Amino acid sequence: MTEENVIGNFYDKYETRNPVAGKLMSDFIGSVKSLFLEARPDTFLEVGCGEGLLTQQLLDISVGPLNRVEACDLSLGRIAEGLDSSIVFKEASIFELPYEQNEFDLVVCCEVLEHIEDPASGLAELCRVARRAVLISTPWEPVWCILNLLRGKYISRLSNTPGHIQHFGRRDLINLAKTHLDDLRVKTPLP
Repeated sequence: MTEENVIGNFYDKYETRNPVAGKLMSDFIGSVKSLFLEARPDTFLEVGCGEGLLTQQLLDISVGPLNRVEACDLSLGRIAEGLDSSIVFKEASIFELPYEQNEFDLVVCCEVLEHIEDPASGLAELCRVARRAVLISTPWEPVWCILNLLRGKYISRLSNTPGHIQHFGRRDLINLAKTHLDDLRVKTPLP
């Protein structure tokens, strides 16, 4: 795999020992959890699950037992050990999810759209399988690149994280969301 086609986390952001990065991740996860609890899903799917750690965290905070929890990614080779056995993992592309229309109360897709050529088509597919809500997130540009620069990372790439081919400002992601979603809730943790 070359640097130009990196898929997924370039480093383990969930287990970072950097206190600043840890605080930023904590704020991000807090925002995701808040929106998850607001949605109150009985069933949920995470698309682009990576290690499966976010799926596990959302399962852990759910109010009452969930009837169904699934997670998918292009490859399941990085799934963490010790995750809840009720989570069903599948290999799947965001562009061709192996689910029926309106199959999940909530579809979660965090830090994926910036990695794909056609985020609008990806969002359309997320919306197709969601019955009630879709939760999406991307890094906030140009702040994300500035923070990389301050960390001294990816300098030869102008501080662009490997694999990021889309760059969303806050308004850009909201405008994309409005193409398929009507009732928006927006949280803006840094970055």
